[in-house]
Parts: sequence; C-alpha cells; structure tokens
Amino acid sequence: MSGTVSLAGELDLLLPITALLPLTAVLLVSQSNPYQTLVLRGVLGSVSTLIYALLGAPDVAITEALVGTLLSTTLYAVALRSSMTLRLSFPAAEPPSEACQQQLRDWLEPLSLRLRLLPPDPEQASTCHGRLGPGPRLELANPRLVERLQALEGFRRWQQGGGELLLRELP
Repeated sequence: MSGTVSLAGELDLLLPITALLPLTAVLLVSQSNPYQTLVLRGVLGSVSTLIYALLGAPDVAITEALVGTLLSTTLYAVALRSSMTLRLSFPAAEPPSEACQQQLRDWLEPLSLRLRLLPPDPEQASTCHGRLGPGPRLELANPRLVERLQALEGFRRWQQGGGELLLRELP
C-alpha cells in the first residue's frame, strides 16, 4: 500500500477527524469574539489539511495549509488588528486621566475594541471615531456604536461617574 488511507480499512480514523469539520464550522460562525473566531479559522484549516493528507491528496493539503490556513488567518489577523480600535481625540489642554482611560478600556472590552487616544491633530481628524472631552464626555459619530456601548454595563458605570455619551456629527 502506498501511504494513503483506504476508506475501508481506516474509516475509524477518518470519521472522527471529519466530524471535526462541521463542529468547528458551527463554533466558528457562532462566536461573537473576533479573536476566538481567528483561532477557530486556523483550526478549521488545519483539520481540512489533515483530511486532505489522509485521503491521499498532498497537493491539495499543502495548498490548504498555505493558502487556506496560513495566508487567510494572517490576513484576518491584520484586518482585525487595524479595525478593532476605537480612535478618540482629546483636548490638548485636558488629557484624560489614567482612571478615565482604564474605565473606557473596561467598557470597550466586551466589544473586543482597543482604545487609542490621539492628541488633537487636524490631519488625523478624519481617522478618529470620536472625541473624549472634559466632564468626562464621549462624543461619537456612529449611531450603531453608540447603541452598542449604551447596552453594556460599562455605560452605567460611566454615567454613575458623571460621564456622558453623545451622538454628534464630528468635523
């Protein structure tokens, strides 16, 4: 025999591994955390690679490993890293306190968002999602983001600390 798995003799090995595909796929699409989805995408590609190799298709297995697993997972990681950041500007005269920054980070954590504070810069104004002002006051231009933030427990803590969340048209 040449090293490939025959379906008749090795079904007991192939069946459990094949059952991992739909299980991993269901877990993948049901995740709300994008970083867990990233890991599951890598697992799905690895299981597919293993199945192709066991079935005697090394060329397809190598292609799946390189393109389906490594390349797509890497591109997804880069996209996540750049898109899962909430960029806020703040007034130069009043930078936010460490306590305010930590409260914002705790608030954003359930949405898997990272906080990036930018000093006021007219050239970067178009890349900011909002402004963090005195009071503390958070002004955002995205109504959907405002709704999602208001639904979190961190919003109640923000309000209890005297904070405001406003939907504003930003320049």
